[in-house]
Amino acid sequence: MGSNPIGPTDNAGADTGLLPDNHVHSQWSHDTGPEASMAAACARAVELGLPAVAFTEHLDFTAGGPADPITAAGLAPNQSPGIRPLDVAGYLASVAECRERFPALRILSGVEAGEPHLFSGSAAAVLGSGRFDRVLGSVHALPSQGSLVYSGWLLHRQPPDEVMRRYFAEVVTMIEGSGLFEVLAHLDFPRRYWPAGAGEYTEAAFEEEYRAVLRALAASGRVLELNTASPLLSVDLLRWWAQEGGTALSFGSDAHLPGHVGGRFREASGIAAAAGFRPGRDPLGFWRR
Repeated sequence: MGSNPIGPTDNAGADTGLLPDNHVHSQWSHDTGPEASMAAACARAVELGLPAVAFTEHLDFTAGGPADPITAAGLAPNQSPGIRPLDVAGYLASVAECRERFPALRILSGVEAGEPHLFSGSAAAVLGSGRFDRVLGSVHALPSQGSLVYSGWLLHRQPPDEVMRRYFAEVVTMIEGSGLFEVLAHLDFPRRYWPAGAGEYTEAAFEEEYRAVLRALAASGRVLELNTASPLLSVDLLRWWAQEGGTALSFGSDAHLPGHVGGRFREASGIAAAAGFRPGRDPLGFWRR
């Protein structure tokens, strides 16, 4: 079960199998560039024949509020350059405009909530300010020396095996500490940045940690994402998901550019099918086992 040789933006050249793309970013996310466009992403989805696309923009915070556990913990938020609040009004207006412009495409609103267990009050306030159809939960940063630090950076500063194990433990903490999200995004996010000098990344080396995450997620009744911008999860890992009680699977390109929408979906759906997951009656819904 070795790592698939792709990086976080190597999912261009979509081959979709006509799945809904439940994880897309546009100009409203703080980590996209000038070529990002919600309208262009919708046009790409229509071109591919996708039934639906969810714009799950980043919901990250550079300061903790009084109701946020990060404040009580005395941790400093992630201060990576470029992080900014989500412009909810502007984003939702853009969604409404695209729904009018692309009536044949189901366009879902949403967010990717970063570390929602640490920013529960702030994230809940944003989610309460509008309608969000799809809410993802994700861990990008880990506590390190009193601050949240981007996990991809830590892989190159600290022993990578230790960073991955801390990452998985933090994901369990997020699952158990936040009820704000429905879908767990990119299960093993730092794997994208695994150092070449650390040897081959194998899922088997972290089976215990993967299973702990999957067990917690299944117990919460939530959904696992098969993220196609990350090295694709293996058939064996998706079988672990089923063995730990998981029943639902979401597909997400994690596209930050229009050309990446629907990337590698046919390959991903083949992996899911080999693990026993099948589409449900609703073509816009999750796959089930």
